[in-house]
Amino acid sequence: MRFQQSAPVASITVALVAVALLAGCARHAAPPPSASAAPPPVVAMVPAPLPAGARPGMTVPARLPDGSYPTPNRALSGAGAVWHLRSALNVAALACRGAQEATIIAQYNAMLAARKAEFASAQATLQAEYRAGGGDWQDRFDDQMTRLYNFFAQDLARDSFCAGAADTLGAVATVPPASLPGFAAERLAALERPFTDFFAAYDRWRAGQLVPATVVAAGAPSPPRPGAGTAG
Repeated sequence: MRFQQSAPVASITVALVAVALLAGCARHAAPPPSASAAPPPVVAMVPAPLPAGARPGMTVPARLPDGSYPTPNRALSGAGAVWHLRSALNVAALACRGAQEATIIAQYNAMLAARKAEFASAQATLQAEYRAGGGDWQDRFDDQMTRLYNFFAQDLARDSFCAGAADTLGAVATVPPASLPGFAAERLAALERPFTDFFAAYDRWRAGQLVPATVVAAGAPSPPRPGAGTAG
């Protein structure tokens, strides 16, 4: 009986090496694009939304020729800025609620005690400015203070205003007396910004102005739910 001669050992070894190389190439090849990859979001122009807290038909101040909005804090002297800041923070102590309420009240009372002389001087100087304008200066002063309190008491930007008031009360304790007027002017601008930003947002909505917005392309997979994953 005749047996067929086996293949040489060297040939078998070469074949095995070739198969191993091909398998290695397959492992390192770039994977095909995932069918579930989300398309990149795009920025589109959409109508401005109605701002939170607004209602159709509400009245907001008309813009001034320079594009800004009128507030009770325009064209103030140094003394006026200090007294107006005290008034704004008084509104915060009366109106701000929630987790920051106790801190705001405590810091406001501490500020009144520490700055008693500076506030008394600011009030006297501001009243002298009104007195110099002639007429019934007391009525004009009282009317302006009413407008000032009503401005900061608006609830349309309450959360942002209270956050700014808390930050201001935390910073005022370290301000030197000579720097208080400048500090007051800067902080008044910051405290009224949530209100003027609201007015601007409402005007954009009322005018149907287009604004940029990020839009997720249709067909993009939904983000995973919190806690979702592979069991194991």
